[in-house]
Amino acid sequence: MTDDKMKRRLTTVLCADVYGYSRLMEADETGTLETLRRYRTAIARLVERHDGRIVNTWGDAVIAEFASVVEAVQCAVEIQQEISSSDSDAPQASPMRFRIGINLGDVMVDGTDIYGDGVNIASRLQELADPGGVVISSSVYDQVHNKLSVGFDCLGQRPMKNIAPLTSYRLTLGGQAAGSASFPGEETATPTAQARAPRMEDRREPSSSSNVVSNWLGKLPRPVAAALTVSAFLILINLFTGAHKIWFHWPVAAILFGVALRTVLGHRPESDSKGER
Repeated sequence: MTDDKMKRRLTTVLCADVYGYSRLMEADETGTLETLRRYRTAIARLVERHDGRIVNTWGDAVIAEFASVVEAVQCAVEIQQEISSSDSDAPQASPMRFRIGINLGDVMVDGTDIYGDGVNIASRLQELADPGGVVISSSVYDQVHNKLSVGFDCLGQRPMKNIAPLTSYRLTLGGQAAGSASFPGEETATPTAQARAPRMEDRREPSSSSNVVSNWLGKLPRPVAAALTVSAFLILINLFTGAHKIWFHWPVAAILFGVALRTVLGHRPESDSKGER
């Protein structure tokens, strides 16, 4: 009996697309096709090196899948590096740049083709990438963020056509977003994008001593933090209004005593606090 049920599997989908392909074709049709053919050969070689396979090549796009999420991201990085290196070796007025999106998701399998949201999301992520850049979904980020020597910018939840908003991340290489370098005849919005989405590592670093103090107070219980803040305020008032007469110790002592008493009473065993009924 034939099983007509559509097969499904979890896989990592890489979608690469040429940025400004129509403009390139209009400027130089023959040269653009030759360059596209050369880069597709390089992409296929790198995909095979990372144990992936080319699923389809629609127009100027390349769809590939990988069993390993890490290998897929590493392959994307090497693709962009090789293409960038080729552009540097033979500068062009309008270099061909690829944008790459990567997603880990469930797909439907039909022979050698794959379909479904897992593929569609990778395609939409590719549209969010800068020319020469790579954007990954949160499902990919969860698997690779501590396994590869690259950085990540969180782009937040961006609207995508026919796809529910999801959190995405842009790869950064050497402190710079992949594909952020400018080329002749191109403008890049990377500085603006970086202003909107500062690097995750930078957001974790305190910018001044005041941030250190606020972070330390934030870790304390709220009553204790409030008492210390008020006490410091009273000490400053005393120092600036007449240091020759010290009076802050009395209100500060009362405040600290009240906080200590509240803390002790709040941590009494439940049996003691309830008493006998």
